[in-house]
Amino acid sequence: MHVVNRIAEFAADMTAWRRHLHQIPELGFDCPQTAAFIARTLRGFGVDELHEGIARTGIVAIVQGQGDGPTIGLRADFDALPIVEDTGADYASQTAGRMHACGHDGHTAMLLGAARYLAETRNFAGRVALIFQPAEEDGGGAGVMVDEGLMERFDITQIYALHNAPNGAEGSFWTTPGPIMAAVDQFHVHIRGVGGHGAMPHDTRDPVMAACGIAQAIQTIVSRNNFALDDLVVSVTQIHTGSADNVIPETAYLNGTVRSFDPAVQDMVERRMGEIVAGQAASYGVSAELVYERGYPATVNDPAKAGFAADVAREVSGAHLVIEDAGRDMGAEDFAYMLNARPGAYLFLGQGDGPGLHTPQYDFNDDIAPVGASFFARLVERAQPVV
Repeated sequence: MHVVNRIAEFAADMTAWRRHLHQIPELGFDCPQTAAFIARTLRGFGVDELHEGIARTGIVAIVQGQGDGPTIGLRADFDALPIVEDTGADYASQTAGRMHACGHDGHTAMLLGAARYLAETRNFAGRVALIFQPAEEDGGGAGVMVDEGLMERFDITQIYALHNAPNGAEGSFWTTPGPIMAAVDQFHVHIRGVGGHGAMPHDTRDPVMAACGIAQAIQTIVSRNNFALDDLVVSVTQIHTGSADNVIPETAYLNGTVRSFDPAVQDMVERRMGEIVAGQAASYGVSAELVYERGYPATVNDPAKAGFAADVAREVSGAHLVIEDAGRDMGAEDFAYMLNARPGAYLFLGQGDGPGLHTPQYDFNDDIAPVGASFFARLVERAQPVV
């Protein structure tokens, strides 16, 4: 593994930054302590420009290289999750009910490490825009930053991001050309019937049975309406209804998620779900309202940029630890909005065995921070070499 020597020298600093951020988890767009720490640290590196307050607490730092050239963007997210931490770490969350259970503290530490190295060496042409983003988990902070003119304001021509991956070999990278993560939609079904005594169902119009019918019927969208080679997931994840064993309730509620890659598939799912909900409601004699919400779009890598990023990853970790065509994942990521605006690539960085993402026991592996920072640094130097 060929971690940049200078970055290896301040690996302990990256660990300290990450563990400090781990103790102060903040949610969504409301991340003032996190943003203040990032800004203070970047100022200490001597970045050329520091722009705060983008998407409320987002930050963009600019480092000027040698001579004229384009601007390359590197992004890290920094919001946490509403989970009670159970790691037992001495640097565990100091805010009850919140923790960095997805490694965004580690993503930020890696980009800060790259920022420090790039500000010291400036061995590249043009500029690098270091993007620190809130609200990846909920709120689509990447989309808000794009809507606020991120790409145009800083003249970004290409953009890249990393995500840690538990149970991937430590220091390994994988990506894929084209779609790498799915679009995510949500659906809500509100059912209203006529409640009554559980012993007298003939006097009711039972929303519980309607909810069960709808939940089963919408599964046929995947099995009977979708072309088998077009990836699609439709999952009912919540059913709420009832209050007692002898009461047929008046209302029921269903909620779930849809994952896909093709906008035409999204259109088909929304149309069929509407038809199924209406038909099932009629058959059970209840009323039902479908609310279908489009969420993050599919995360689509530019094939050439993904290939270039994989080549840089091989330089850092060795060919045996890099998969260039790893296939796609049904998870979702709001970096999709940035890739819709500019060509670039999204990669995963293996962090070794351990608890999975979004669990109370998860923790970022600080040993991979120099690997990720080296990847970011070499990406800039190779994309925009000094002539």
